[in-house]
Amino acid sequence: MSSLGGTTEDRAVELTIGGMTCASCANRIERKLNKLDGVTATVNYATEKAQVTFPDGIEPEQLVAEVEKAGYTAELPAAVPQTPAPEEEPADQLRQRLIVAVVLSVPVVAMAMVPALQFTNWQWFSLTLAAPVVAYAGWPFHRAAWTNLRHGAATMDTLISVSTLAALGWSVWALFFGTAGTPGMTHPFVLSIERSDGAGNIYLETAAAVTAFILAGRYFEARSKRRAGAALRALMELGAREVELADGRRMPVDRLAVGDRFVVRPGEKIATDGVVVEGSSAVDASLLTGESVPVEVRPGDAVTGATVNAGGRLVVRASRVGADTQLAQMARLVEEAQTGKAQVQRLADRISGVFVPIVIALAVGTLGFWLGSGGGVGAAFTAAVAVLIIACPCALGLATPTALLVGTGRGAQLGILIKGPEVLESTRRIDTIVLDKTGTVAEGRMSVIGAHLAAGEERGQVLRLAGALEQASEHPIGRAIAREARAQTGTQTGAQAGVETGTGAGVKATAEAGAQAGAGADAGAGAGAGAQADAEAGGESLAGVESLPGVEDFANVEGLGVQGVVDGHAVLVGRPRLLAEWSQHLPAELEQALTAAQEQGRTAVAVGWDGKARAVLVVADVVKPTSREAIERLRALGLAPVLLTGDNQAVAETVAKEVGIDEVIAEVLPADKVEVVKRLQAEGKVVAMVGDGVNDAAALAQADLGLAMGTGTDAAIEASDLTLVRGDLRVAAEAIRLSRRTLSTIKGNLFWAFAYNVAALPLAALGLLNPMIAGAAMAFSSVFVVSNSLRLRRFT
Repeated sequence: MSSLGGTTEDRAVELTIGGMTCASCANRIERKLNKLDGVTATVNYATEKAQVTFPDGIEPEQLVAEVEKAGYTAELPAAVPQTPAPEEEPADQLRQRLIVAVVLSVPVVAMAMVPALQFTNWQWFSLTLAAPVVAYAGWPFHRAAWTNLRHGAATMDTLISVSTLAALGWSVWALFFGTAGTPGMTHPFVLSIERSDGAGNIYLETAAAVTAFILAGRYFEARSKRRAGAALRALMELGAREVELADGRRMPVDRLAVGDRFVVRPGEKIATDGVVVEGSSAVDASLLTGESVPVEVRPGDAVTGATVNAGGRLVVRASRVGADTQLAQMARLVEEAQTGKAQVQRLADRISGVFVPIVIALAVGTLGFWLGSGGGVGAAFTAAVAVLIIACPCALGLATPTALLVGTGRGAQLGILIKGPEVLESTRRIDTIVLDKTGTVAEGRMSVIGAHLAAGEERGQVLRLAGALEQASEHPIGRAIAREARAQTGTQTGAQAGVETGTGAGVKATAEAGAQAGAGADAGAGAGAGAQADAEAGGESLAGVESLPGVEDFANVEGLGVQGVVDGHAVLVGRPRLLAEWSQHLPAELEQALTAAQEQGRTAVAVGWDGKARAVLVVADVVKPTSREAIERLRALGLAPVLLTGDNQAVAETVAKEVGIDEVIAEVLPADKVEVVKRLQAEGKVVAMVGDGVNDAAALAQADLGLAMGTGTDAAIEASDLTLVRGDLRVAAEAIRLSRRTLSTIKGNLFWAFAYNVAALPLAALGLLNPMIAGAAMAFSSVFVVSNSLRLRRFT
């Protein structure tokens, strides 16, 4: 967003750029803007945004004018429409042109290659079909080439336009003024190096096929670009839509003002950032902070919008609304990280700045040489057209998309989603991998991991009474205890029912897992709405469990725990202070167990009944059983793992030790995660980031390579470069291996595509290669590129 205040500091503005067709366009705009005194610009081709800082002496309108001088469009933030997307997306326009190109090109190519299909006057029918392909379907290339020509530049669009128009133009000349228009003309697909005047040759199949192939690549590219803003949309969709004021009125959240008081019931999302004025509860902030343990809040405590109220009724006074909320700030972090991230420049685009002008100059020089040497007009044009056609970038256009399609298809079979070619190059250089804890290394849900008993007590009895009491609680820790109690008694009602609960990322779980996700802390929890639904489903799955005894006189003691009567016993479960109020003091051995658990960053819950403290239950987030093996695989790839989490230091160190990670960075806010990634990058490291929560989205976007767990939130998945569908950290190593293999294939394709062209160009210029042979070489190079890409199907 624009920040135009102040007179001494540089100002900043974000421009929306239009008209870019390749990465070299972004480079041209950057160079144009950076020539202005004091201006620093970064243009992102994928998001079509430019982040520009400029001194006080320059106005934003001047920046727009400079972009327009370069042949593109630019809009200031105020001019960018805030309502939904345009009626017709670029990908939709390209799809229409691609359909026309494919439908009309297939018969043209078939007739040219199969003599049996060449009926009388077939060549005129081919012209009728090929002309719309070149003129209509290829119009984006011609328009971009003309724009580049007006500004003295050349890109792959220039070569595509010139070569297809040359092939079409020569064919038209041969049909109307040469011998190709005769009724008995045949056009067998044969290889011949005989020199001819070219008057009997047409190259309509070349013009049509090249247009269709390159247009297909552009279409797939446009589809991936259209998803660039999905991370921001996923972030903003976390927020509540409506809010109930303290006086009972309901209104849209965007009408909420600072100072308004609103009600948050159990299971609901908090509408905006604020301060609790009434009530107390446990707030599940895992979707924003990564903290797996719900935070107890009471009057005077601050709460954050989009977090989930997992306990009692709250009344909150709004302190920040709209663009000032933490959620909105995180959305800006993601956008800034995406825009400022250096995009991989495709090799074809980088080389085209030199390759295209050389090819055009060579074609013109060939034409002039043959005319000057008395070779004849026909021979001169034949050689010049051969030069353009042999250099035609059909194989170049296929090099990246075919390898990407095969690689991503194989990746999907292995549970790996690769978003596009721009994410692959960094995988070869990755040397550091930063891992989020909650939902990535650890399960992201609370479980009972230990029970310390007073002398003479039985574990089964402790869990039975504590679990019976806690099943009436909505607190995630209480749910964990109740779940453990049911498991202890051999009751698996959720699993027996076979109920499957789908969370925000499409994760399947049993009703028992639905109960685990009740507070939104499950690794499968998606957005806030999913967490709320899981809370409701979890409550239902806990209801009516007959294996645990019923509870009488249940009461939730604010901030301390719960109490009630179970089987005639007055049971207390919660903080030691709750038991102390009933003169139930922990014996020394339980006190030591409680202290030890807290020192490790785990949650310790005291249990007592009938006037005596009986046990301490230890609850914590459980490490995934595959995490240690995953770390070993990542180390084998030469990657140094770093655990980065918003959880407390003790918990983080315990988890790191368990899985074999040496470096730990804990107690960080979402913005701090971004700074940690930036710091590692500033130290010369190439950083991969693995995460699953909204709090990881900005860091995933900032990292050189972002990997999101498929069981995580939509925001994290959309901000990442790779998605691990199965949610298994071991797949991260396979994702990096597959990405590196795909990148190697793309580079190999590009090398051979250029090699064919470069080797054949001298032959074409010397008149030893007529356009038909040029077309054959171009087709063979395309077949080679496709065949090379198909080898990725055997990746294991």
